[in-house]
Amino acid sequence: MVVKVPTVKLTSGYVMPVVGLGTYARKADPGQFRQGVEWGIELGYRHIDTAAIYKNEEEVGQGISNKIKEGVVTRGELFITTKLWCDRHAEADVLPTLKESLNRLQLDYVDLYLIHWPVSINKNGEDAEVDYLETWKGMESLVKMGLAKSIGVSNFNEEQLGRLLAVANIKPAVNQIEINPTFTQHALVDFCKSHSVVPVAYTPLGLISEARPEFIGKDVIKTDPKLGELAEKYGKTRAQIALRYLVQRGIPVVPKSFTKSRIAENLDIFNFELTDKEMAIVDGYNLDHRCVPGTAWAKLKYFPF
Repeated sequence: MVVKVPTVKLTSGYVMPVVGLGTYARKADPGQFRQGVEWGIELGYRHIDTAAIYKNEEEVGQGISNKIKEGVVTRGELFITTKLWCDRHAEADVLPTLKESLNRLQLDYVDLYLIHWPVSINKNGEDAEVDYLETWKGMESLVKMGLAKSIGVSNFNEEQLGRLLAVANIKPAVNQIEINPTFTQHALVDFCKSHSVVPVAYTPLGLISEARPEFIGKDVIKTDPKLGELAEKYGKTRAQIALRYLVQRGIPVVPKSFTKSRIAENLDIFNFELTDKEMAIVDGYNLDHRCVPGTAWAKLKYFPF
């Protein structure tokens, strides 16, 4: 059965499905990316999230192309996101970089193009100190050319987002950031919403999938009995409870998986609703634990954390 996914309207006027298929993986067979996208589209995903740095745009694009050719979906029904990497932040680099991504994806346009991080680096990984305000000028030109329907950012903090909003001619539609039950990010989420920027959650399951040594034994999402009781009450998994919690906070999510059953599971969160008390239980798991700390860039000028 194909799941009908609710959407949220962006400031650009376009709508984005509130559950997307994440495609990042540290290690994966290239065929897994294509297969995962094909399964996702068959199951009802219409929002696919990738990035140039994931090195999988060709496979993601092949999966999309296959399902369009088969008549499973039309291009207009899909919402495709990709991202600009940190070594291409100069204004003049933005357009050719997106064109490279479009070529790999076999698309004429993307629905959302994001500045992946506010930091900029040169080819050697050193700080290039390109101001993301310059990068944003290049991003705005993409909208005018019709190559990106919407533009946004990722991993921006409140100060950086506010600085961008103050000068942008086209406001960022999205800030894709890490949000999950063990990293709730209430202040940044509220700031985004107050400026009509949609906060989108990557790593939405947090410690359920990625525990660091100092948090061994503290993976509450896997072990807390109250969460287990909620899962049992609704006939869902703990992961589904975590995703439902985020969606009920008004936060779209992009969980990743290359297992067909889990791809389906992550979409099956729209036939139940958590009570306010239950939302508070999940909210109480916050550990301010960041799964993606980006510490390798801590000394760079525009490091956000």
